[in-house]
Amino acid sequence: MNAKSAAWTGAAAVVLVVTLAALPAAQGRRGGGPPGGGTAASARTGTVEHITVHGPSLENNLESDSPDRDVSVYLPPSYAADQARRFPVVYLLHGYGGRDDTFTTRLAKLAELGDRLAAAQGFSEPIVVTPNAFTLHKGSMYASSVTTGDWERYVAEDLVQYIDGHYRTIAARISRGLAGHSMGGYGALRIGMKRPDVFSSLYIMSACCLTANPSPRPESFAASEAIRTRAQAEEAAKAPGFGPSTNLASAAAWSPNAANPPLFLDLPVKDGKVRPEIVAKWTANAPIVMLEQHVAELQKLYSIAIDIGTADTLLESNRQLHAAMTRLHIPHFYEEYEGDHTNKVGERLERSVLPFFSKNLASPANPTSPAVQH
Repeated sequence: MNAKSAAWTGAAAVVLVVTLAALPAAQGRRGGGPPGGGTAASARTGTVEHITVHGPSLENNLESDSPDRDVSVYLPPSYAADQARRFPVVYLLHGYGGRDDTFTTRLAKLAELGDRLAAAQGFSEPIVVTPNAFTLHKGSMYASSVTTGDWERYVAEDLVQYIDGHYRTIAARISRGLAGHSMGGYGALRIGMKRPDVFSSLYIMSACCLTANPSPRPESFAASEAIRTRAQAEEAAKAPGFGPSTNLASAAAWSPNAANPPLFLDLPVKDGKVRPEIVAKWTANAPIVMLEQHVAELQKLYSIAIDIGTADTLLESNRQLHAAMTRLHIPHFYEEYEGDHTNKVGERLERSVLPFFSKNLASPANPTSPAVQH
């Protein structure tokens, strides 16, 4: 494999048409007033709104994480300039330890790069939505769990319904994309393969957690196993980067146990011994294993893209994902680029991710497109 490679795999493209006139009108925002306030005169740049979206799917989770989640919403320049226009939406999931500001301030400047793209000829401007998935152990894994809540439904149902109800979106699957980086890439693949009824296109960036270790080393779980109380878990989560919280987050998502307070989870190692029944649960949550069960759903998606840096420690598992999708005849685009896990996130969003959705999500004609006659 070359240091930089790209390959299309799959069937020929299909032209899809959305009749925008048939779409329902968006509702007003809570508190009154139109979403994305502003006028054409002030619409030379986009805006980032910070909202809270309640998730019925997250209520009563055993970790007691709030079901009211912070959400960042990027509205492109044309949102305020053209009050009659509706927009496609990209749901962008952050990585482990991140929050909803990951792509607006930390790893990228979404407003700046989105505004630059909006000025490009033929670019279809999307609304971009990032929910805060930070939990007790620093990350939900976007899974469905009694311990953390049903994050699959929160993203695919609660969040989508709220955004469609409060913003001028094109409320159709062919105009909805799902993307994510690292843990968010895992989440985008996990949710996307189950919900082609909601999302039509996926972009998976440097996805983590694609494979499972059938023989975990007990010593690698010792620090996590030593955390026995919520107070200890909260203290561990304050440490920067990864650490014992990572295993606890995975266990809360993939091997929850309502009968095991106070953390309500089972680690794949207990008292220094591997627990095969728990390892099996983690394996069942590995996307490369899950692919076999969701081939038909993945083939319903209009477009799928995967990218990974050649200096990323997750490179090999992403190559395995590419190989597995190829073997299963799941159409997708795969690319390797020069970079590590985080140093090119902003660049990739601007050069690859958002242009990918501009090409593949149905949207109203962009007045700058060469195909539009003035």
